Amino acid sequence: MKILIVTDAWHPQINGVVRTYEHLIAELEKSGHTIRVIGPADFPYTVPLPGYREIRLAVAPYRRLAAMIDAFAPGTIHIATEGPLGWAARRYCLNNNLAFTTCYHSHFPDYLAQRAASFLPPSYNAVHTATKNYVRNFHAPSRALMVATQSLEDELKNWDFQTPMVRLTRGVDLSLFSPGEKTLFHDLPGPIALYVGRIAIEKNIEDFLVMEWSGSKVVVGKGPLRAALEKKYPHVHFVGPKQNTDLAAHYRSADVFVFPSRTDTFGMVQIEALACGLPVAAYNVRGPKDIITEGFLGALDSDISRATQKALKSSEKAQRSAYIRQYYNWETAAGQFLKAMIPTKQSK
Repeated sequence: MKILIVTDAWHPQINGVVRTYEHLIAELEKSGHTIRVIGPADFPYTVPLPGYREIRLAVAPYRRLAAMIDAFAPGTIHIATEGPLGWAARRYCLNNNLAFTTCYHSHFPDYLAQRAASFLPPSYNAVHTATKNYVRNFHAPSRALMVATQSLEDELKNWDFQTPMVRLTRGVDLSLFSPGEKTLFHDLPGPIALYVGRIAIEKNIEDFLVMEWSGSKVVVGKGPLRAALEKKYPHVHFVGPKQNTDLAAHYRSADVFVFPSRTDTFGMVQIEALACGLPVAAYNVRGPKDIITEGFLGALDSDISRATQKALKSSEKAQRSAYIRQYYNWETAAGQFLKAMIPTKQSK
């Protein structure tokens, strides 16, 4: 099958959306499918997303995108994101009476409302409502909306999303992420509490930075708040972004993984940490509560410091890794993705 994926999040970006499609594509190609990804780098004019200079958005992409879709002649179309390329692909499909699927990757109503409120606190509700209407309208014509968890599906239904929803779980590259020797942090006082992710307001990282902790805190990642937070919290070790074997070494060398976000739709870093044997500490919110479903996986609490102390007491490293191996793999996710795809010419 010829599968077209249109996404505003693609190389050279590094984030959960990009990594999800990298792994899905690898699995789909193993099964003989032909995949074409259209991203911002395929367009001559782009602008940076405000607050995220490394994320480029295509400017006026419709005509070029339409020509690219015509040339590829896909058998099925998936629109991954709600940015300029996503809207252009949506318009193309509607103009040509083509069926398509979408996916809800990022909780933009929460993200944008938090950013707006950081400048003008009373704006939170208005921005949240407007963005909620925006994403609901975007996904309305989709034949199937892919969501990562049951709690996310329940929330979108409470927001009056009428689009049929199907599950698209996530996986872990077990050739990279697995238990092993602690090779880092030998010079730091233990225990080591680790954060991996974007250093930005929507990740709620300051809850991790201010929590009471007798050992050391390590932050892996980059983002618009890094310079300010690194100056504000000099006792925290900011080591920058890490990938592949280097990232896996950081997971293995820590004692507990802390996930302070309240806005993520899933949080792939949680299952990567678990695959490396780390217990996870998080709030009892959408995403973590769908993943940390057994006591040996970690702890959820309304207080992130308390959750971290509870998670640290869990010693079942091999059990955590085996659990992830059983329930989170990309072969299963690719099967879900393929099952949800709909031929472009299918009539309503």
